[in-house]
Amino acid sequence: MAQEPPRQAANTVAMLGRAYSLLGFRIVDGVVGAGFPQKPSHSAVFAQIRPTGSRLTELAHGANMTPQSMGQLVDELEDLGYVERQADPTDRRAKLVVLTPRGQECVAAGISTIRAIEAQIDELLGAAGHAELRRLLAELVSGR
Repeated sequence: MAQEPPRQAANTVAMLGRAYSLLGFRIVDGVVGAGFPQKPSHSAVFAQIRPTGSRLTELAHGANMTPQSMGQLVDELEDLGYVERQADPTDRRAKLVVLTPRGQECVAAGISTIRAIEAQIDELLGAAGHAELRRLLAELVSGR
């Protein structure tokens, strides 16, 4: 019987993508476990929304999505009671997407989950390794 050739290590981009997906799912699992049902795609809104609210076009741009796709996510989160649309005080023709009190609690659950993941990274890599990972990622994202 022929043996399979050894698997090659994934390339860096694939590894970063996998890490991003796995961490995103862990965050959603933590938030859902805290009593805030949602889908992983809803993270696109929660990651972009400002505490004072954001316009849909700003959310879409920040998440690299079309306004139509972002609008669908906002509709879903509105149905779940996490956000609401309000008149923009700087332009009455525009609407702001604003977190409701339940949405703020959901974001707090996400922050708590992220802190727990950060602690696990510290345990796995050590504080110095975690700091180096953050430094390297910051350098990578800045494009220097």
